[in-house]
Amino acid sequence: MKLFCRSQGSGPPLIILHGLYGSSDNWVSIAKKIGDHYTVYLPDLRNHGQSPHSEIMNYEAMSDDLNELANDLGLRSFFLAGHSMGGKAAMAYAIKWPEKLSGLLIADISPFVREYSGNQAYLQHKTILEAMNSLDLTKIHSRADADAALTQKIESENIRGFILKNLQRVEGNNFKWKLNVPSLLKNLDRIMEGIDSSDMHDNQITGFPVIFLKGAESDYLNSSDYPEILKIFPAAEFNEIANAGHWLHADQPDDVARNLLSLAGIG
Repeated sequence: MKLFCRSQGSGPPLIILHGLYGSSDNWVSIAKKIGDHYTVYLPDLRNHGQSPHSEIMNYEAMSDDLNELANDLGLRSFFLAGHSMGGKAAMAYAIKWPEKLSGLLIADISPFVREYSGNQAYLQHKTILEAMNSLDLTKIHSRADADAALTQKIESENIRGFILKNLQRVEGNNFKWKLNVPSLLKNLDRIMEGIDSSDMHDNQITGFPVIFLKGAESDYLNSSDYPEILKIFPAAEFNEIANAGHWLHADQPDDVARNLLSLAGIG
């Protein structure tokens, strides 16, 4: 699948992958901060933003999409970063094509699925996607209408605001979702999947720097996972971002930018 991608800056190539419900827009401000040192490529993942929709939504497909993008851009090697779902896609790529990476940064996501936290996150995403899927867009005449309709099922104003960035006005003063909501809901189990570390003990990923960023106020990445992560990425560095939740690139963009620069030994 050919992904929509924007780029800016100059220097060695860095591809940044957004998370679930996100798009390339989420990382533009970070790209501006580091554009003097990297050529930053910001794709929309499948079923998100301006990229094509598909009934298939899993990490094998997302990593294949990324490889097609890298080949189309003529990138023989590049730095790679990903947040949340994008982080899992980045890890899937690193496992499949480690020889193509110069460095890897994973922002606030574990490679693994823990039963309790995984179920908790699954239920939250299921609630969000079902609320979006059940919204009758023919009765929506403004973003305020959509926000009011979603309030009953999505209590967090911040989450609703993030979701509503995907609401697009189309011809006839109507609205549609940029996201392929039915496919995301149908494939939520695949999106929540993790790496089976038992399959990776004889296939360690080495040869480039690896940074895992954790938002101090987030539970998507727990320190209890670090020993298992090191079995896959033995050179991994773990950095905690203070006063940051799961969307740490929005909460503390300067800290995230500094860590991205450190992948290339800058700063």
